Amino acid sequence: VRGLSPSKQILNENGDNTLIFEARFESGNLQKVVKVNEFEYQLTLRTDLYTSKYTQWYYFQVSNTQAGMPYRFTIVNFTKPNSLYKRGMRPLLYSEADARKHNVGWRRTGNEIKYYRNRAGEGGRQYFSLTWTFQFPHSRDTCYFAHCYPYTYSNLQDYLVSVSKDPVKSKFCKIHILCHSLARNIVYVLTITNPHDGDKDTKRKAVILTARVHPGETNSSWIMKGFLDYILGNSGNAQMLRDNFVFKVIPMLNPDGVIVGNHRCSLAGQDLNRKYRSNLKDFYPSIWYTRNMIKRVMEERDIILYCDFHGHNRKKNVFVYGCERKQQAKAPTLHPRVFPLLLSKICPDKFSFPDCRFRVQKSKEGTGRVVMWKMGISNSYTLEAS
Repeated sequence: VRGLSPSKQILNENGDNTLIFEARFESGNLQKVVKVNEFEYQLTLRTDLYTSKYTQWYYFQVSNTQAGMPYRFTIVNFTKPNSLYKRGMRPLLYSEADARKHNVGWRRTGNEIKYYRNRAGEGGRQYFSLTWTFQFPHSRDTCYFAHCYPYTYSNLQDYLVSVSKDPVKSKFCKIHILCHSLARNIVYVLTITNPHDGDKDTKRKAVILTARVHPGETNSSWIMKGFLDYILGNSGNAQMLRDNFVFKVIPMLNPDGVIVGNHRCSLAGQDLNRKYRSNLKDFYPSIWYTRNMIKRVMEERDIILYCDFHGHNRKKNVFVYGCERKQQAKAPTLHPRVFPLLLSKICPDKFSFPDCRFRVQKSKEGTGRVVMWKMGISNSYTLEAS
């Protein structure tokens, strides 16, 4: 990030137990640390690049640990008044020693977790703190903390390489370059459908799925991975879906933001999910090319569903935001409530229909969901996951 590579920090020989922090790696975010006392540290997050706000995503490395000691970390510059940290969510910890010795990966950690308004602020903006206590599992270990399970651009590339090298999957999953981002990273688009006989193809309806327009919502990438694992699998249902539909999938709309550890924005310093009406191709290439690709698909075939995957920081469960007109009550086959209702029946332990909303607010008119709906896709959704 910013041309820096992590420098090897040399520990003092005289038994200095100060923790060493590092976040100059892919998707990392941490700006400053102040040691308050021997086992207490105050942390400040970096805002999204070229903005003065959007602090939510954190991901950093800690080394020179001592096992069994009661540490306290406090992140002091969150900007959202509310958070799932008030409702039982805990930070994530990864220990290299545990991964090596016990095959244990990321896990939730922390006690005495509090999320509260603090006395700091900037430019009229009030700051909020997240504080938690914990103990490191091993001494002299290297550990990582994160807001949600990390999923980097490199993780996506590794996944796509494995698909392209698979002799079976590569027959029905074609990986193409949709465009390049501002930093010249590739934005990929996948076309998933079984090979067809001539005329049958034009009768197949299309499904458009996108994810990771907001970099800090890593859960959207894990949902996308789950979908891809399923649709590229050899189950009867996956075969049937590939026989009957053409899936157009953009797994990472904002690779630049993901790489630099932003929470919400691209390198233009803008929330891309408010730019679907924009014609500024050079500023928001992934959005411009996504909309154009969907227009082209609509000329060839019906699009039965559009869904953009997100993560939600303040609400529990999995749910959707849809779009509806008042007169749609008379046309139940086109009613946007039908698909989420089916989801809630199929997986009631995960998907919450009462949390779904179908109003089109003025502030959301530039979102993918609303723009695609106005282009004529009646089943147009934002999928939110806690």
